[in-house]
Amino acid sequence: MSDDIPNEEAAPVSHGAPTSHGAPEGSGVVTGGDETADAARNRRQVLYWRLLARLFDHDEQPALETASMGVVGDLGLPAALLDPSVSVDTLVQRFPDLAGEFRNLLAQGDRAAGDEVRTAALMSKLLLNVFATGTGDVTAGQLAAWQQDAGWFRQAMCSGPGTGPGTGPGVDLDAQLAATLADLEADLVRRMRLREVLADPALARRLTPSMSLVEQLLRDKSNLSGVALANAKALIRRFVDEVAQVLRTQVEKAGVGEIDRSVPPKRVFRNLDLERTIWKNLVNYNPEDQRLYVDRLYYRRTARRTTPARMIVVVDQSGSMVDAMVNCTILASIFTGLPKVDVHLIAYDTRALDLTPWVHDPFEVLLRTQLGGGTDGTAALTLARPKVADPRNTVVVWISDFYEWNCEGVFAGLESLHRSGVRVIPVGSVGSGGQQSVNPWFRQKLKDMGAPVISGHIRKLVLELKNFLA
Repeated sequence: MSDDIPNEEAAPVSHGAPTSHGAPEGSGVVTGGDETADAARNRRQVLYWRLLARLFDHDEQPALETASMGVVGDLGLPAALLDPSVSVDTLVQRFPDLAGEFRNLLAQGDRAAGDEVRTAALMSKLLLNVFATGTGDVTAGQLAAWQQDAGWFRQAMCSGPGTGPGTGPGVDLDAQLAATLADLEADLVRRMRLREVLADPALARRLTPSMSLVEQLLRDKSNLSGVALANAKALIRRFVDEVAQVLRTQVEKAGVGEIDRSVPPKRVFRNLDLERTIWKNLVNYNPEDQRLYVDRLYYRRTARRTTPARMIVVVDQSGSMVDAMVNCTILASIFTGLPKVDVHLIAYDTRALDLTPWVHDPFEVLLRTQLGGGTDGTAALTLARPKVADPRNTVVVWISDFYEWNCEGVFAGLESLHRSGVRVIPVGSVGSGGQQSVNPWFRQKLKDMGAPVISGHIRKLVLELKNFLA
């Protein structure tokens, strides 16, 4: 396809209904002297019909392609603008004047009718290159080109009116856009030759750490070595640090134990309970001189119990539980840093592994997990039971979808812990939101036992743990 085509006059566009190919009847282009508003609208329709057709069907629609070529040529834009295989970066290198237009594509300002058509043509290029990601395998070069196009798209969206926080009730367009682009990139990563990307430090640094990418890295870590393994570890570390920073703010005010009322309060000014002191001495108020005479001071008790709360986190490391596993291992490491909280970590599939020595470092924990395989929670119970020294001072956080090989045996073990006084918190999903598929038999049995399965945002689990520690 040539990058420069001559301007050619075309027939006017009819306002008829779409054809079977999704194009308006009479898909020509209005040209001539002064372009009217109707003509501009027709030209934009041609470009947007083509965009929708290419987004939902990768095969070209000849009528739409011909009409769009006429519009682009009449605007003085290169034909490469309509070629999805040409990246925006390549286009800008060959036609430098377009760089400023792409960057300020949606900037506020008065536009003539022809300018609106030009904006539609450039925006169609961005939308098609970013959102028409196709199917099948993806090469490292294709991922790099998509990342560049996504960068141009972000710049264009950030230049537009009404972007950013406060654009609507509870809407943050920047956050929504970032999440959408992250999902698209994650899908490309799933379809690409990940090892090829990791072997290139420059390309690996441009990957956006995400839960799906971490899952791919954990699944493939045994096949990585050298530079690729180092880059994989760096990506996992970045993601862990980002999530930990968010979770730490949610638990930093968590209580660290019950007040020990057997210890008398320290009689110092900072422990003075002023409200209680006034209330208890109101009987000594003298209305004649309007004074309150205090014959006793009351102080707050601040001593905490000295026995540490023991938290046993049991993680099902099957592939379906990656989201919950990553979040909860990070959460366990954060609680490890709190005073008087004794955290233990167990991961299991058909066998169980005690990861307590590394619980303070979720990065190391994730590197020691092996995704996939069967699930036999009885192996984890065998490791967890000896850790319960003081049942009423122990919480067991059990993270799983509960599709177990031995459902009756696992439930009997959890029920036994519950009856002994252990606080059992079953967790089906703790991510950014949404429901995890949980074995309905287990869900009902745990609910009847008085320990319903937690699913949804990780704040739910943080709240449960804070209530236990308070």
